[in-house]
Amino acid sequence: MARGNQRDKAREKNQKEMAAKKGGNSMSGHEAAREKDRVAAIMQQKQAAAAEKKAADAAAAAAQKK
Repeated sequence: MARGNQRDKAREKNQKEMAAKKGGNSMSGHEAAREKDRVAAIMQQKQAAAAEKKAADAAAAAAQKK
């Protein structure tokens, strides 16, 4: 019967740990908006670079066919 008690104690401990981890977001609204804008700018730069690379590859392929 000691095993059942051990299981219950382990479950209680795990629930406490999971509740402590589930703290939520610590950023304020302004900080979150600023972070979102920063990430969006980085993604736009990556997309522009990818589009340029794709255009350059297409031009190279077209020049190679001639």
